[in-house]
Amino acid sequence: MGFETKTIRIAMNGITGRMGYRQHLLRSILPIRDAGGFTLEDGTRVQVEPILVGRNEAKIRELAELHKVAEWTTDLDSVINDPTVDIVFDASMTSLRAATLKKAMLAGKHIFTEKPTAETLEEAIELARIGKEAGVTAGVVHDKLYLPGLVKLRRLVDEGFFGRILSIRGEFGYWVFEGDVQAAQRPSWNYRKEDGGGMTTDMFCHWNYVLEGVIGKVRSVNAKTATHIPARWDEAGKEYKATADDASYGIFELETPAGEPVVGQINSSWAVRVYRDELVEFQVDGTHGSAVAGLNKCVAQQRAHTPKPVWNPDLPVTESFRSQWQEVPANAELDNGFKLQWEEFLRDVVAGREHRFGLLSAARGVQLAELGLQSNDERRTIDIPEITL
Repeated sequence: MGFETKTIRIAMNGITGRMGYRQHLLRSILPIRDAGGFTLEDGTRVQVEPILVGRNEAKIRELAELHKVAEWTTDLDSVINDPTVDIVFDASMTSLRAATLKKAMLAGKHIFTEKPTAETLEEAIELARIGKEAGVTAGVVHDKLYLPGLVKLRRLVDEGFFGRILSIRGEFGYWVFEGDVQAAQRPSWNYRKEDGGGMTTDMFCHWNYVLEGVIGKVRSVNAKTATHIPARWDEAGKEYKATADDASYGIFELETPAGEPVVGQINSSWAVRVYRDELVEFQVDGTHGSAVAGLNKCVAQQRAHTPKPVWNPDLPVTESFRSQWQEVPANAELDNGFKLQWEEFLRDVVAGREHRFGLLSAARGVQLAELGLQSNDERRTIDIPEITL
């Protein structure tokens, strides 16, 4: 007796964008498809069938031919209303996302989406409410929690390595070229507030789930934003005014599940040059030890192995501080983070259960971004209220 094979049809909207194409199509869905799918605990084989959706017909057709994808369309509504489509995935512009997700869920489709899910907290909460009422499985990309560096960091937390956690500090960013002499490596809409751009809007949604996933609830925010580069050049080489913030500096009060306070700091900038091992790094300090995690690597230092430096500005430093840290092993094969979450989400869809990173988590991310911007405008610390549906 053979096992059943179930095929899940996924409409992938905004697939010509950098994240939609590279991470979700190229490194997640196509590898799952080309491996013949994956097997559930009961022996059922699950295969995926992508449908490419986008506004540029020539690009969509080219990608479909290149990757041997049978179906593609520029008509988003047609796939949303197609009864054979199981999931609608969205990686389009932030300003278009809420309407797409709402329409898909009201049509009974499961959704998997990039973030932020909406431009306002009100819209984000409405999406969470619609998803709950529609009874669909909704997943929001929380890719960083699946990355090897943060998987190792979270394991140290679970094992009690840090003792009482005192603080977490994050550094994120790199230099995004202005576009005049060298082409910018991010799309121009990212730097226009009217198009949904901005560092705070983009990254505070990430930082909320990272802080929740590693430490605990975010209880307050104090942020300072900046538009360091006031003029940039778009994809056509035309100069435009940067109306969105390209850097955001945040201080967060956190609370662990045990109710202990932790101080968080994260600097995010597209106007910074990198002098660290990875584009994002987090350092957690505790009474018993510390660790520094990037996307892939994680190093740690126990209290017993902590050196005792003495401040003396008159003498050159002779200690090699970096060499005093020990690398944390993976102790397991860790696949691409986006692909891992896709597989977890697809298992939840087949089982008819909620995905652990859903629209309510996404709403908290939008909330943190909104309050971060409000904190900057009002120059004060803002407490974060609980969201209820």
